[in-house]
Amino acid sequence: MSGFVHLHVHTQYSILDGASNVKKLINRAKELEMPAIAITDHGNLFGVKEFHKTAKAAGIKPILGCEAYVARRTRFDKDKDVKEDKSGNHMVILAKNHIGYKNLVKLISYSWIDGFYSKPRIDKEILYKYKEGLIISSACIAGEIPRYVRSGEMDKAEAVILELKAEFGEDFYLEVMRHPTNDPMADQTVYPQQVIANNGIFELAEKTGVKVIATNDVHFIRAEEAEAHDRLICINTNSLVTDTKRMRYTKQEYLKSFEEMQKLFSDHPEVLENTLEIEAKVEEYSIDHEAVTPQFTIPEGFQDDDDYLKHLSFEGAKLRYGEITDEVKDRLDFELNTVKKMGYPGYFLIVWDFIRAAREMGIWVGPGRGSAAGSVISYCLRITDLDPLKYGLLFERFLNPDRISMPDIDIDFDEDGREKILEWVVEKYGYDRVANVVTFGTMAAKSAIKDVARVENMSIGDATRMTKMIPDGVTELGKAYNASPELKALRDTGDDASKKILTYAEMLEGSVRQTGIHACGVIIGRDALINYIPICISKESKLLVSQFEGQYLEEVGMLKMDFLGLRTLSINKDTVAMIEKLHKKKIVLEELPLDDSLTYDLYAKGLTSAVFQFESPGMKKYLKELQPNRFEDLIAMNALYRPGPIKYIPSFINRKNGKEEIKYNLPAMQEILEETYGVTVYQEQVMLLSQKLANFSKGDADKLRKAMGKKQRSVLDKMKPAFLEGSKANGYDAKICEEIWNDWEAFAEYAFNKSHSTCYAYLSYHTAYLKAHYPAEFMAANLSRNLSDIKEITKLMETCRRMKISVLGPSVNESELKFSVVKDQTIRFGLSAIKNVGEMAARSIIEEREKNGKYTDIFNFFERVNYTIVNKRTFEALALSGGFDEFKELKRYQFFSERGNEPVFIDTLMKFGGRVQGDKEKNQLSLFGEAISTEIIKPQIPEREPWSQIFELNKERDLIGLYVSSHPLDPYLFEIHHMCNMVLSDLNDLKELKGRDLIFGGFVTKTETMTDKRGNPYERFVIEDYTDSHSFALFGKNYINFGKYIKPGLSLFIHGEVQNRSFGREVTDELEFRFKTIHVFSDVKAELIKKITMTINVDFIDDLFLTVLEEVCVASKGKVQLAFRIVEPSTGTNISMFSRNYLISITPEFVEFIEENDFLGIKVN
Repeated sequence: MSGFVHLHVHTQYSILDGASNVKKLINRAKELEMPAIAITDHGNLFGVKEFHKTAKAAGIKPILGCEAYVARRTRFDKDKDVKEDKSGNHMVILAKNHIGYKNLVKLISYSWIDGFYSKPRIDKEILYKYKEGLIISSACIAGEIPRYVRSGEMDKAEAVILELKAEFGEDFYLEVMRHPTNDPMADQTVYPQQVIANNGIFELAEKTGVKVIATNDVHFIRAEEAEAHDRLICINTNSLVTDTKRMRYTKQEYLKSFEEMQKLFSDHPEVLENTLEIEAKVEEYSIDHEAVTPQFTIPEGFQDDDDYLKHLSFEGAKLRYGEITDEVKDRLDFELNTVKKMGYPGYFLIVWDFIRAAREMGIWVGPGRGSAAGSVISYCLRITDLDPLKYGLLFERFLNPDRISMPDIDIDFDEDGREKILEWVVEKYGYDRVANVVTFGTMAAKSAIKDVARVENMSIGDATRMTKMIPDGVTELGKAYNASPELKALRDTGDDASKKILTYAEMLEGSVRQTGIHACGVIIGRDALINYIPICISKESKLLVSQFEGQYLEEVGMLKMDFLGLRTLSINKDTVAMIEKLHKKKIVLEELPLDDSLTYDLYAKGLTSAVFQFESPGMKKYLKELQPNRFEDLIAMNALYRPGPIKYIPSFINRKNGKEEIKYNLPAMQEILEETYGVTVYQEQVMLLSQKLANFSKGDADKLRKAMGKKQRSVLDKMKPAFLEGSKANGYDAKICEEIWNDWEAFAEYAFNKSHSTCYAYLSYHTAYLKAHYPAEFMAANLSRNLSDIKEITKLMETCRRMKISVLGPSVNESELKFSVVKDQTIRFGLSAIKNVGEMAARSIIEEREKNGKYTDIFNFFERVNYTIVNKRTFEALALSGGFDEFKELKRYQFFSERGNEPVFIDTLMKFGGRVQGDKEKNQLSLFGEAISTEIIKPQIPEREPWSQIFELNKERDLIGLYVSSHPLDPYLFEIHHMCNMVLSDLNDLKELKGRDLIFGGFVTKTETMTDKRGNPYERFVIEDYTDSHSFALFGKNYINFGKYIKPGLSLFIHGEVQNRSFGREVTDELEFRFKTIHVFSDVKAELIKKITMTINVDFIDDLFLTVLEEVCVASKGKVQLAFRIVEPSTGTNISMFSRNYLISITPEFVEFIEENDFLGIKVN
């Protein structure tokens, strides 16, 4: 047993300062045979729960504490001109017992809530208020007492000691450290200061009778991790390792053994013994707590929460079911009894209450998510919107009396409504009882490499090359070495710089890099949360924030709910509002029939872009094969289209379409598996079958579901005999039941939660219905809800093109705030979507138009707008983005082009409009009361040099984010549609493209000529098309051959392939695109198109078609051969021929003819 305990220890929760992983730290303490160890992170208790749980499991006493910042004035002083307010003196605070722990929680919480100013700070006033059960020590040389000693102010140091002794008595200790170092790269200034501080402390200890303890200010675990920790400090301070003026540590701040500490303090052995005295004072206690749900106030006339919940449930059942059948009553009674037994009626009432409030506020609430949809109580309370009895959803999947855990109801709200309902919750329960949940962002393998490479001054290119060796989805370097031979070779035999970076990155991997806020987690407490858990604040949230992350909250008794903002709900809400406004028709999605043929036709054709949960290319492919025609098909596909079960989709499809026999191991299984054509898709099916075949209880069935899903082998081995015996007792064949069990074990880990799948299939059906029946309104809502995501907007615009929906640019006479439908199949850009226009200016323009009619011309617009809201930047943005294009009297360039001393015309228009408004305001009257009419002459529109199309389009894109009025590639649509076999977005998955001959088009947006290490020039550039943008590089011969084409704005036709990247003679696993040829797009028709072949169904050939074709050929004479392939579909016969009379060119008339006759198959060359 060690004769020393570490009482000043920083884990990785001292963010970017401590490098100690909690589990590894505890393991090392155990190796060193230490009876206990403390955690004292800087200003927080983030790691306390994990530390306590890990230490207890290892048989080591956890000592919970914090190295707090004590404000040098008060915690409320936050003067930007007073430097000392931004931090504070260090002080180590340890919890001696459970009371002390609760007081520590309050202290550290208030340091954030009241005292945060650069750092979370307490002050002595609050320290003394919550001193019970606490042990304190004077900390490192940044503590108040060492600071006074080092500055020679021994009288002040003594006064502080006596003050703290008076408050804490024998629970106050002085602290000393010794970090001598001979490493020239370590901090050489700390140890001399420690010597000064220690000498003064020993002197004052003897004088005041206060005991001294030795600590080591631990920041990493082993001595050999000092260099990695040094890099962590560089990452924190954004410094290079080579910076001579940067922050450094002594490299002695590791978890030293008793023997090492004994050697350091051989002259003062008592300072080690005193740490054991503190360890003995610290009691063993639990920081866990039973569930602390908020108190729900029930109306008079009800005995308790159970009674009121029962009343609400049966009243809701009357509305939901009309007649309360025995089935409904039995299920409600079962659920209510379970809830009562487990003590959670208040939970349901709280959720019911805020969902009811949300609906009353006009907030849209999702139909449900997760296992909560299996509860009839939830359905009757309108917490969820799908009938569990109708869809075979199980309550025990949600709440199992044999699995004691809090219920988990996650709620979707529309995006705008989430904040409103949170405000309501805070208002109802109190600010100090509601909090967000903290998250910790850690360094994964790639980010660790990038961070270490940056402080080691490695080039971005070399660092990127290293990170690209890590396969996608691999987050740990240990696994990356196994998955990437190239990375392993670099670690083992690469250059010294790379090996060093990988070594330190591996040590720092997993370190906490920053805190964040859980996207949806919210805690609601019975009383102030600081009575149970530590709290902090964040710039990301108006609410308080827990210092424990979500996985630990239930253990400490906190009720966590997920309040999710779901964009799909907002899109549906906006679409329904648009339909009501345009068509005077109110759609209630919950009342839609679930057998709408137009909706299923959309699914069956795979036209599901922007349809919730069904929009991926793979899903579209399977939908076209499946041809879904009932809601149950959508539920199943939503469950199956996931990693793992996706391999069962072909069998599911074949069974539905009669191409594969539907088999059941036992006839008794048909009732439960019939809806999924004999394929076990859902966890609920396994649960129901185990009950039916083997008489499993509801609790055991859920236990089986969990064991199979999580591969709990020991549990499964115990349950298998019970299943076989139970099924045998029911008369089922033992061999067949053995096969069933084996099938479950193979598949059940993939089985999905039917409750969740049903809810999301229901929500998907709503989006599909709206898209099928109101396509323009639906797409307008999608565009409006994705304004900040240009890539998504681009995808949606492409979807609109395929749907033959026109998306027009902004217009001061037609645009609303957001995207809106102006007529059938036509959408207008919203004014607030234009950069520099702003919502207030947009509202002002729209309100004036609605009040006094459309703007008749550009002058009328400038006469009427409100100049206190609409400013010059707004006018410029409107002009450049096309907002004035309908005023044909002037073009975009005429607003801006300058000539000599003449003012820019947009300034002239503003002066004109200002004068008109000024004269109206004056309302000048003659002496006789007659109005004086003064006509202000409209300024003359200047003649200016027109802009090039690409210049004008780039200005438009700068303000809107994409090209709307036209696109630089529009002149080359024929070549793109009929000669290219991919688009740029396909390059996001190079594996799929390997081995194929690739042709695509795009235009150059950015270029940068650079020089490699050998002095050879190369080119980096970005190409963009309708779908995406992609970065490329030209080296060596490619640079010489193709560099001349890489000019900004030039549209290119590119031919190439995907191959393995090589460095010298070394071929790697990394893939890259290799150029074969590049042509300027404008030359392609003349240089590359030699022959056009039209494939035509004979049924479409008539006199009119032939006449129009001949007219087009006459008008499009050229040098391209025209060939035909005539097909007779019923027999498969086809005849090939070519035109002897006409050679053509690809004219606009020819392209228009092809587009109008979309039954033609076109092949180039």
